[in-house]
Amino acid sequence: MGKSQGYQSQEYPKHPFTLSSKEISDYLKTNDQTGLNKSQVEEAQKSYGPNKLEGEGGVQWYKVLLKQVLVLAMALSYGVTDYVEGGVITAVIVLNVAIGFYQEFQAEKKMDSLRALSSPSAAVIRDGHVVTIPSGEVVPGDLVQIKTGDTVPADLRLIDGMNLECDEKILTGEAMPVAKDVKMDFSNNTEFETGVGDRLNMAYSSSTVTMGRAKGIVVFTGMYTEIGKIAESMQGKSRKANRSLSRKKGLGSLQPAKGVLLRIWDGIGQFLGLTVGTPLQKKLSKLAYVLFGCAILLAIIVFGVNQFNVTKEVAIYAISTGIAIIPESLIAVLTITMVVGMTQMRKRRVVIRQLSALEALGGVTNICSDKTGTLTQGQMITRKAWLPGVGMYAVDDADDAADPTKGNVSLGPSPEIIKIESEKKGIQFDLGREDTPNSSTVKLAHADDIPAKNETGQVPEVTPELREFLQSTALCNLASVRYDQQKNEWQAIGDPTEIALQVFAHRFSFGKKSLEEEHAWTELAEYPFDSSIKRMSVIYQQDGSGQAQIFTKGAVERVIDLCTNLGTGANQRSITSVVKEEVLAQMNLLAEQGLRVMAIAQRAFDASIDPHSPPPRESIEEELTLLGLVGLYDPPRLETRGAVRECTTAGIKVHMLTGDHPSTAAAIAREVGILPANTARLAENTASSLVKTASEFDALTDAEIDSMPTLPLVIARCAPSTKTRMIAALHRRRAFCAMTGDGVNDAPSLQSADVGIAMGLTGSDVAKGASDIVLTDDNFASIVAAIEEGRRMFDNIQKFILHLLTSNIAEVVLLIVGLGFQDEAGFSVFPLSPLQILWINMLTSSFPAFGLGREKAGSDIMHRPPHDTKRGVFSWQIIVDMTVYGLIMGACTLLTFVIIVYGPGGGELGVDCNRGFLSRCDVVFRARAAVFAELTWLILVSAWEFKSLRRSMFALDPETKRERRFPFFTDIYNNRFLFYAVVIGAASVFPAVYIPGLNTKVFKHMGIGWEWALSVGAIVIFVAGVEAWKACKRRFGWFAGEEEVEEEKLGLRQGFVSFSKSFSRSKSMGSESGVEKV
Repeated sequence: MGKSQGYQSQEYPKHPFTLSSKEISDYLKTNDQTGLNKSQVEEAQKSYGPNKLEGEGGVQWYKVLLKQVLVLAMALSYGVTDYVEGGVITAVIVLNVAIGFYQEFQAEKKMDSLRALSSPSAAVIRDGHVVTIPSGEVVPGDLVQIKTGDTVPADLRLIDGMNLECDEKILTGEAMPVAKDVKMDFSNNTEFETGVGDRLNMAYSSSTVTMGRAKGIVVFTGMYTEIGKIAESMQGKSRKANRSLSRKKGLGSLQPAKGVLLRIWDGIGQFLGLTVGTPLQKKLSKLAYVLFGCAILLAIIVFGVNQFNVTKEVAIYAISTGIAIIPESLIAVLTITMVVGMTQMRKRRVVIRQLSALEALGGVTNICSDKTGTLTQGQMITRKAWLPGVGMYAVDDADDAADPTKGNVSLGPSPEIIKIESEKKGIQFDLGREDTPNSSTVKLAHADDIPAKNETGQVPEVTPELREFLQSTALCNLASVRYDQQKNEWQAIGDPTEIALQVFAHRFSFGKKSLEEEHAWTELAEYPFDSSIKRMSVIYQQDGSGQAQIFTKGAVERVIDLCTNLGTGANQRSITSVVKEEVLAQMNLLAEQGLRVMAIAQRAFDASIDPHSPPPRESIEEELTLLGLVGLYDPPRLETRGAVRECTTAGIKVHMLTGDHPSTAAAIAREVGILPANTARLAENTASSLVKTASEFDALTDAEIDSMPTLPLVIARCAPSTKTRMIAALHRRRAFCAMTGDGVNDAPSLQSADVGIAMGLTGSDVAKGASDIVLTDDNFASIVAAIEEGRRMFDNIQKFILHLLTSNIAEVVLLIVGLGFQDEAGFSVFPLSPLQILWINMLTSSFPAFGLGREKAGSDIMHRPPHDTKRGVFSWQIIVDMTVYGLIMGACTLLTFVIIVYGPGGGELGVDCNRGFLSRCDVVFRARAAVFAELTWLILVSAWEFKSLRRSMFALDPETKRERRFPFFTDIYNNRFLFYAVVIGAASVFPAVYIPGLNTKVFKHMGIGWEWALSVGAIVIFVAGVEAWKACKRRFGWFAGEEEVEEEKLGLRQGFVSFSKSFSRSKSMGSESGVEKV
């Protein structure tokens, strides 16, 4: 936020780091538990403005205007001395510039706002709820949560935290992260005595959290932050390498010359669009300059045919012929289409960070997705808890993940090992309580802060074993659960897994807050969850006890190896190989019910603990006592199975890469359709390849992975390095893959994937920074929606490129062949006047192209394989189509001119008919009018034809064809912008032909009569030719591999219960073992 924008100054009685957290919250009128409310946020946004630095982004209107004017000014600069033609050309250029400027400026403004959505986000607490917002929307007084991997969104006064370390070298230059101390008192210091790096109770904007977590109140935003003060003192742009003008760098005395040349090259490349933009934009820019070269060649041909007698008319015709081959509106249409695509994706909860991702999404062949929160709801509930020697606790009828008063708890005996197989058959997907004769159901007690008026009930007996289990569950936990008296509802903040465990502890009045405040437990150290070791530990000490306690939770396989004992009290046993098998059997029983299983452990610790220098993790997480197992249920999202099925019909394979146990992962994968319910019909080697653990997959060599009949559809206990290996394996099979990620360690895999997808709700800023797109709802179905939108945009780009280049080819055919029509003086008689060409190019073609860019997705867009990303938009079908259609269009217009002139006109080409209307120019002027009307109409009608590259214009959509016998009018009216662009464009021909003066003096044609029949008849011929070509493509299967799905051998289809025929891009790709080899 700039200091000169008229916003309220951000000032305090003393610097915030010297004030207590209560003084800060009172000054800013915020609540250190629930944050700001909605009205306070709105007021703060008006008072303080956006949280951004001056000079960030912002579309500059003059640059957009410059892009429009400079290209077109070339045509005007050739010195037109005729005031009528010069005036009309100027008017057409001004009109085109105005329209193009308005549309592109609006598009750039919208793109600018969309870019803001992909900036680093902030997790803020407002009205007691955690919401993820763009960092630019943070205001002073906001309560912000930060964790490992996050970028601090503003300057924060920390009020709570554990093991927080921040990388502040961007401010201080120090390479080592700074360990923060929330409780540090600086009340007797001043900001001049204590440097930025020594203010340990502050976290600064743009610094990165390298370890730990914290909560803080925003005290400075925008230019008032420490990074803002630096930005204010240095406003400049960095240059590329070797651009220095100093002799001390690079080539010594030659460096200044080299720097100047490279800077000039950069400027030229940026101006021409050859070094900036997405790969497609660069490719189209190169095409534009190739066509510009062709335009110069055509101009030379025009001069040569006229014996280099360059009169004013010849010069204008040469320029017009050159313009005819250049699609002036191509880049503008592309920009607008991309912005529309980004806007549509934003509505579907996908934010595009890299424009290149828009082009890439349509080519995705494989999606590697996380499970928790993406394929599933991310709303976990503790369903089972196994305590050795006590039994199995089960939770029934709990329909609210945050409410510990909902549901019933039942306690039953643990299944005996010999009964596990039969138990599995009976309750494989029964997530209710254990229906055993000896089970006892108990009513729930209130949690520690449940108001008495809500519900009454008897508190179940808490055995010593359960007490130990609940203490570890509640204290080794970062989530908070509280009851909001005003809203009369339960609120939970934190990771869904930890919320589920915290809610379970609250059911027995063992919430973390209660243990810390009423039972005097104090946290001494925290070892955060690490995805590479899949566990978390904390050290607590209770006042009055000399011993500290270590509480640990994590993946069963990663915790049990650290344990020496099982159970507590009379039920305690040493962990032997037999006991370990018993624990693993209980784990498998829970996992095969689709539950995520975690181990809970603890041990006493006698050594003294320094909170600022805790002992190494390895010395803490050893000789633990396993207290029990807990099973968490995270139901699949309702839309996931349908999205997986849609991927199958679109030729996309879905892989689940999760940190869960293999049985849990496989159970959920079957439920959502990633794995088949029955693998009996698959070959043995194929079935064994479907599910792998990370250790099994990583143990294979690249050659062994490549020899697998299919890559695993499920990888359990997945580590970040495993994701990278999976991407490499997919690339070796020529797959184009998308990968999801949320953690700091996921950054390498997100960068190596063709499309990196970060989670907007749970993802770290490091992961978002490495990604191409961000999901604002962390939903797998949003990925599928983004792919559909990417395919729609890709299709539309092909359509408007085909439309623009077809008309260019037709005009070149007409104008070049038309040079052969020479009058008595030996000068060529132009079939179209220069102003007719300008009118068609600048007004007639542009709006239908914009309309094609807005075309909706076809009903079959997700029923064909991904497009070939190497080939891009210029596929052989597009190249051949534009040639065929351009020749048909050019031949029709040329034939009309020949019929009028050499038929009833008797070959009369007049004298000097290029300059103006004379008595002998009647035939030529009539022929020009007919050709002008015909070419205009053919270009407009072709836009309707190109709504589909293969389907007939009279049956564009299979869905409407089933509903109506003749769906033509319904199909063309679906895109109203295109419909009215065609209708209005067609109607504009009549005033251009008949208005006196405008027709003969400006366009150099005149009103016609019977010639209209030729123009209308040409439309019929053109449509028939296009329909015939499309029919041939369908009949003989030409270019079918680019658009249509073909069926192969029997293979596995995800999202379906049974097997059916699989899809591939073309027959030539083949498949092995009855399953596609990707």
